[in-house]
Amino acid sequence: MTTLMIQGTTSDAGKSTVVAALCRWLARQGVSVAPFKPQNMALNSAVTVDGGEIGRSTALQALACGIAPHSDMNPVLLKPQSDRGAQVILRGRVHGNMDALDYHAYKTEARTSVLAAWQALSRRHDVIIAEGAGSPAEINLRANDIANMGFAEAIDCPVLLVGDIDRGGVFAQLVGTLELVSQSERDRIVSVVINRFRGDRALLDPGLEWLTEHTGKSVLGVLPFLHGLVLDAEDAVGTHSDSEADALNIIVPLLPRISNHNDFDPLRLHLHVNIQFVGADQPIPAADVILLPGSKSTRHDLAWLRHQGWEDAIQRHLRYGGHVYGICGGFQMLGNAVHDPEGLEGEPGTTAGLGLLDMETRMVAGKQLKNVTGRLLTGHGVDTVVTGYEIHNGVTTGAALNRPLIELPARVDGAISEDGRVMGSYLHGVFDRPEACTALLETLGAPRGNRGAIDYHQHRQQALDRLADAVEENLDTAMLTSLLHGHDGSKHAG
Repeated sequence: MTTLMIQGTTSDAGKSTVVAALCRWLARQGVSVAPFKPQNMALNSAVTVDGGEIGRSTALQALACGIAPHSDMNPVLLKPQSDRGAQVILRGRVHGNMDALDYHAYKTEARTSVLAAWQALSRRHDVIIAEGAGSPAEINLRANDIANMGFAEAIDCPVLLVGDIDRGGVFAQLVGTLELVSQSERDRIVSVVINRFRGDRALLDPGLEWLTEHTGKSVLGVLPFLHGLVLDAEDAVGTHSDSEADALNIIVPLLPRISNHNDFDPLRLHLHVNIQFVGADQPIPAADVILLPGSKSTRHDLAWLRHQGWEDAIQRHLRYGGHVYGICGGFQMLGNAVHDPEGLEGEPGTTAGLGLLDMETRMVAGKQLKNVTGRLLTGHGVDTVVTGYEIHNGVTTGAALNRPLIELPARVDGAISEDGRVMGSYLHGVFDRPEACTALLETLGAPRGNRGAIDYHQHRQQALDRLADAVEENLDTAMLTSLLHGHDGSKHAG
């Protein structure tokens, strides 16, 4: 078994994309490969085949490998609940809430879970492509590190260092990182990758020659900027939306603790949808639909909505005939109250909801983690198949649930108001299937028979193949193959 680790000079240098690209490139050759991220901090997560929870980007990488996501692939997931605290998930299960200092001290114990998960995954696959977090040069976090070089040194694997040229200063990124890591860590970095390059490669070559001469590190290759690439992001919310003039206008409040914003990627790609994310202190524009996204801290984000003027804007929006749809935490906000007596998502207490659906939510221990398939119960899309997943603590009750939105095996989910203008569901991913997307948009006021929805599952597969093609065309695949077979004289080949 071989492990190769991809680390980056910065957050968002493209580590997740490079790992996905390498995974798909190897899988297309028939290699048994799996992704691994020792520690991730993200509010975008996915349900695993073993009933756990991992980062969304790692689940996408599993798709690139052609395998189901498993909790062993991301043994430590941190879901921020405040600027100083997070929910800690170990091997797919909630361990508890910790502030940053407590978790820093806990990392020596978390390391045990990380190594056990890596060993279990290694027994099932021939190659592991591991992904670091942030940068290995974050010297304030190096003590007891399990996310970057601490993990690489523990298992003795080689590292590829990725730098993002699109943000500028890529040579400073790479040289600075190499200068700040220890000598043993520097020796572990076998090569570097330049990511997101635009322009004439001939203009870059002198810089690459200088980089190798100055650092002694070869350049494995230069990956191009892939225009129009839309894939599940780990943290950054994609705001790009191409649409035609007759588009359905949708706005989404950019909540401080927004979770699983990948729900909206199929809408960003829809030809007849214009989706806009509205951040803090930005004007709230007129729209056809207001979508309330998931939240890791529903009561906190409700308070933010009120402070930003969204409650009045939603009431005005409904008076003028608009529609409102809530997903998971956004669905909980639509009710009369959200109770958190045990403080599972922050300070214990109760927060009044928006009062648009007659229901209440109580946060209870024991997170719901399920992949589900059901059918739509409203509008022209009645009986349309809907697929999605649940990740939530809350239990919702009330009369509004007597008008459910979705029927699932042995139960129903969501609610829709009597006038059909307010609705919501606990299910994430409901827009991924084109038939369900079309039916839900019709329910939200789009013209009947609207076209332009994409099959997001197929889109992901095509995008992953595009990444693998970029590896084949732009990286030194002979060197890659040598690394993965433990050649090239490297003692770090795992």
